[in-house]
Amino acid sequence: MTTPRLTALEDEAWRGFLYAHDHIWREIEEGLAPLGVSMAEYSVLALLGEVGRDGMRMSELARRRVMSTGGFTRMADRLERRGLIERRRIEEDGRGYVATLTEDGRSLMRRAWRRQHADIRRLFLDRLDDEDVRALARVWSRLDLDPEVGRGR
Repeated sequence: MTTPRLTALEDEAWRGFLYAHDHIWREIEEGLAPLGVSMAEYSVLALLGEVGRDGMRMSELARRRVMSTGGFTRMADRLERRGLIERRRIEEDGRGYVATLTEDGRSLMRRAWRRQHADIRRLFLDRLDDEDVRALARVWSRLDLDPEVGRGR
């Protein structure tokens, strides 16, 4: 029985993706560290920042951040203790909770967005031309893995 193998080009593409992801992720994480926020926390705070003052259901946040409910609840507990988010019971059903950014959370996110934007430019976008960026956007679209729109599962 033979073991399936990637072609040399497939292997180069796969390894390149893994290396680029790991390198860029670590660099961005290092940039956020002085702000006292991890990448996982940043991803949740950023999503809350994008949705605005109405916030988002906790269950939806967990789903869109591809986290287990328990793991997400523990993270939300930490963020709430730090005064970055607040949770309130949903009045319509009385069971679920909505999370929103606090003023401190919004202030932190403004600093984090500036830092992350600069890092993304430096590490990724400034090294590519428009054709490269369009090609990558096509690739990600074809993979159809975006949990924020409920696909890729």
